Amino acid sequence: MLLSLAFSWLSPESVTYRYLYAGAGVLLALLVHHFGFLKIVDKNLKRIHHMNGVRCLFAFIPWKSYLMIAVMVIMGGLLRHSMIPKKELAILYIGIGLALILSSVRYIRVFYERGL
Repeated sequence: MLLSLAFSWLSPESVTYRYLYAGAGVLLALLVHHFGFLKIVDKNLKRIHHMNGVRCLFAFIPWKSYLMIAVMVIMGGLLRHSMIPKKELAILYIGIGLALILSSVRYIRVFYERGL
């Protein structure tokens, strides 16, 4: 959803600006993924690996993370309806959206490798 919104906001821009803003978003995504989300993913994967018995889909996430998710959703809605120009907001949306996808790929890869 984040990437779809971001690219729809960039579509009226010239090709040069689309690549510039999208490139900034990709760079932000790599930074957020590497310095932020990877630590969270690794903690969650470690927690899942040490769980015994049936593993509930949501049991590996601490309750504080659910609070953080709620705050992020609310902030996304507030930003989307703010006065910030959509082309600049697209950088943030691409950054967060792509970082989430990259983190998801890590979960899937580890689950596949470990047979979880």
